[in-house]
Amino acid sequence: MTNHDAVSTDILMPAVRDALASSGIAHQVLACADELSDTAAFCAHYDVSLERAANTIVVTSRKAEPSVQAVCVVLGTTRLDVNSKVKELLGVKRASFADAELTVDRTGMVIGGVTPFGIAGMPIYVDSAVLEQPEVIMGGGNRTSKLRLDPKELVKLPGVQVVQGLAKRPEPG
Repeated sequence: MTNHDAVSTDILMPAVRDALASSGIAHQVLACADELSDTAAFCAHYDVSLERAANTIVVTSRKAEPSVQAVCVVLGTTRLDVNSKVKELLGVKRASFADAELTVDRTGMVIGGVTPFGIAGMPIYVDSAVLEQPEVIMGGGNRTSKLRLDPKELVKLPGVQVVQGLAKRPEPG
């Protein structure tokens, strides 16, 4: 990441900037071109290992009224266990990834920039494997910023739950 220096927090969404400050989260802000905001493109361009990329995903219940949502943080090398672990955590029979419209509605953030910082009213689940990394890069709340931080900083957020087995490594082949 030698060619990707920290920049001012001014490029962050105000809600994200405020949440980072109020929770005392140590972080660096990185600028990101919109077309590089998706994890694979960002990691390839900036030579960042997918092990160091933390994806923030909104999930929702299906066929349950009222529907319930949660925010999940997993490594770029893993797959969120929606069909088992997420359903168990939400206490529902069916769950899936939230679509782009629901994600924006519940977070104010677009896919490619979603971050757990600045989100209220939903549980935040962090896969325990994320905390094993020395640092992670994650969304900054928009498609033109990323955050670099020690993942242990995530536990400073109110209501965060660290979950063993929230994500799984993909099957080889």
